Amino acid sequence: MVDVRGRTARDSPVMRKAMLTTIGVPLLVAATSAETMRSDLSMAVSRTATDLIERWKGQGERGQILRFVQPSLIGLIDGTISTLAPIFAAAFLAGSHAALLVGLAASLGAAISMGLSEALSDDGELSGRGNSLVRGALTGMATFVGGTFHALPFLISDTQTALKVAYLVVGMELITIAWVRRRFLQVPLHRSLIQVTMGGLVVAGLGALIGHA
Repeated sequence: MVDVRGRTARDSPVMRKAMLTTIGVPLLVAATSAETMRSDLSMAVSRTATDLIERWKGQGERGQILRFVQPSLIGLIDGTISTLAPIFAAAFLAGSHAALLVGLAASLGAAISMGLSEALSDDGELSGRGNSLVRGALTGMATFVGGTFHALPFLISDTQTALKVAYLVVGMELITIAWVRRRFLQVPLHRSLIQVTMGGLVVAGLGALIGHA
């Protein structure tokens, strides 16, 4: 007679080891692949940042303005001002959570639209404004940053408090835009502040009016 129970007892550790090996190997491979992907992504971002810095240093002042400053400034202005109306309208109509989601959606949409517009409207060959993909990426990122910063205060659940913080953030954004225009485009600071503030007030006012309709 064959001692089945004895064989089963002896085989159990072997079977458990085989099962653990079968499960563990794919998990180990997946973890290794994920770590490799993270490492490759980190290296790609680092190379891109280094490449942009080297390109910036290699340009003269005119090249820096045409190829880097203007595309970024266009995006920052558009992102800061164009998203004010939907964000404040949503805040007055539906509260902080809605304003946050609307702000993020508007910022993403504007970033994609502005990035494509900058990249596709001028290939840089005739104007000498450099690589269209780089300009489009700069415009898109600046647009997203400009639109997202004053949406983040709406992480605060109390709408009135979030609005007060958002007003301060918008003021800081407008001052930053005015400073960049003063630094690179030689626009007088007081005139630039008046221009960007008036634009921001008009758009924010429209959002408030729609939000109270």
